[in-house]
Amino acid sequence: MLLNTHLFAGVSLALLVALVVSFLASPIVKTFAYKVGAVDVPKDNRRMHHVPIPRLGGLAIFLGFIVSILLFAEMTNQFRSILLGAVIIVVLGVVDDITPLPAKFKFLIQIAAALIPALNGVVIHVLSNPNLLSENPYWDMGVLSIPITVLWIVAITNAVNLIDGLDGLAIGVSAISATTVLVISLLVSEVQVAVVMAALVGACVGFMPYNLNPAKMFMGDTGATFLGYILACMSVEGLFKSWAIISFAVPFLILGLPIFDTAFAFIRRIAHGQSPMQADRSHIHHRLIDMGLNQKQAVATLYVISAILGLSAVVLTTSGELRAMIFFVSLCVVAVVAARAVFPKEVREELHEEMEELKEHGHHTEAPESPAPPAQDGPSVPGKPETHEPEGWEKEEDQ
Repeated sequence: MLLNTHLFAGVSLALLVALVVSFLASPIVKTFAYKVGAVDVPKDNRRMHHVPIPRLGGLAIFLGFIVSILLFAEMTNQFRSILLGAVIIVVLGVVDDITPLPAKFKFLIQIAAALIPALNGVVIHVLSNPNLLSENPYWDMGVLSIPITVLWIVAITNAVNLIDGLDGLAIGVSAISATTVLVISLLVSEVQVAVVMAALVGACVGFMPYNLNPAKMFMGDTGATFLGYILACMSVEGLFKSWAIISFAVPFLILGLPIFDTAFAFIRRIAHGQSPMQADRSHIHHRLIDMGLNQKQAVATLYVISAILGLSAVVLTTSGELRAMIFFVSLCVVAVVAARAVFPKEVREELHEEMEELKEHGHHTEAPESPAPPAQDGPSVPGKPETHEPEGWEKEEDQ
């Protein structure tokens, strides 16, 4: 009991220190961002803001995290390698937020940063077999351990960055994911992972008042890639290594939202003949906005989804696959019912808009049968109403 008291005290202090430092550093970082020109100017339809906003908030998150870690975490060789890679990711993010860098160059630096912990023992050695009927309960990665670990770290680093499209979205989802890892690490007595995750949660919460809608500051690539990198590395250190206790599905549930969004984005872009790294406006949060939700409602919806996945991961860790599946389905049903109750107006408006679009489409389809003036190559006829097409950006992207 004494050990538990010390553990919870250390975790609580790590969280509190990171929160305070991150919160106090945010206005200083905001001033610095304006001075160095790290400002996000709305220049395309993917951006949800309409005025220039500073985007170096990730520095405040990093400062809160690193101060707490230096005070409370044990500096093992493996954790030093994670911190070194994190510093490289943060420096890359700061430079990119000030002067945008080529995607391939950033990708190579991210691989180098991921190799540092992977070559120092932070590797995925085994995975629990998702096939419950198999005689072999675990997969030994063997020589593939380092490549798979690097792929995981780089993928999650970019996945968190890709969902950073609405005020408070990436920071909130990261805080929920970090809280889930914190709870699980406490349940399986992973003290080091618990302290690190507490520091990450505190750093995120400290920055949230500046990032929630309407945002006063963005965390930029500096913050989004840093959060993804730490979550990926600590999931390897704390979840994949506890292979006798933790199921294969747990890390994927915890980081399910960014993983699904990134995978869907890559598949969609490749199917459209585009580069998988080409930005577009079809992420989950964009689709929620197009459905009629405002930013706060869309972010709250994704928070709930992330929390459901996180709670399912905790239940899976403590109670097994069957109970976790029942719990997950139950929460999904509750979430759908709650959404219908909270957003009935938006749901009705969306259905109405879809019906209008179908009618308009039918009208245009039948139009050639009736007499019509000759087609003109010039501008549209004056006075003709323009039809709003929510997916019009796709046509522009394809051109």
